[in-house]
Amino acid sequence: MKKQISTAALVSMLALSPMAVQAQSAADADWKYSVMPYLWLPSIDGKLRFGPPAVGGISPNVELDAGNYLDSLDMAVMLSGTARKDRWVLGTDLIYLHFSNTEGNVHSVNVNAGNGPVNVSTAQISSGLSADLKGTVWTMVGGYAVVQEPKTSFEVLGGFRYLGLDVKTDWQLSGVVTGSTPSGNTIAFARSGNANKKEDIWAGIVGARGRFVFGESDWFANAYVDVGGGSSVFTWQGAAGIGYAFRWGDVILDYRYLYYSQNDDKLVDSLSFGGLALGANFRF
Repeated sequence: MKKQISTAALVSMLALSPMAVQAQSAADADWKYSVMPYLWLPSIDGKLRFGPPAVGGISPNVELDAGNYLDSLDMAVMLSGTARKDRWVLGTDLIYLHFSNTEGNVHSVNVNAGNGPVNVSTAQISSGLSADLKGTVWTMVGGYAVVQEPKTSFEVLGGFRYLGLDVKTDWQLSGVVTGSTPSGNTIAFARSGNANKKEDIWAGIVGARGRFVFGESDWFANAYVDVGGGSSVFTWQGAAGIGYAFRWGDVILDYRYLYYSQNDDKLVDSLSFGGLALGANFRF
């Protein structure tokens, strides 16, 4: 009797094994999602060009330095999301930042008296500048997990990033910059004034992301980097930090840095955002 029961149990286990494997495979094939709201408090360091002047005109080149970002930051919205299926991954990240009363200065002006723009330094007469900057950064990537282990993962990524800028500056100088046209007329850059310019910047990017768990603990390290460009633009971004895993998700503290530059007299000579970011990543 015992032998018959044992044989029946063995047959039942063998019959159920394929079903268990199929259930596990189906679970692995399901999409898994995560959403992470976070707060990033970056300082700003930038040099902006407000365009090549027309003949008989002058345009400013300004420097921004919002080291006191808590005083300058008016609004921030930050959210990232990820979808995974087996080793494939899709990810997106959205940032909106609004800085007002950002400190800076007019470091030079471009004077076009008729023979092309000439850069003239205003270091001796610059006495301050206030800027209002609105920026939207949207990143979209897809990728593949080259390494996907319980304690280690490494993904290669590719996609695009969009940067939308709206910048307004108000300056005060202690002197006037002047130039003369070929006809003898005087052109001048006013001691006080303002300039406003918008720019939409698209760039293709490639990158990588990794995560490493410390021993048997719930602590882990993570890192991200991408680089890219497009017509007259170069950009790169990097982030690295630590996190703690809970059943519902993760809490992550990173240092994040984002850099942009453009040529051909575009708005962004150079622009960087850098600072700590704290987020809660919810998995479902």
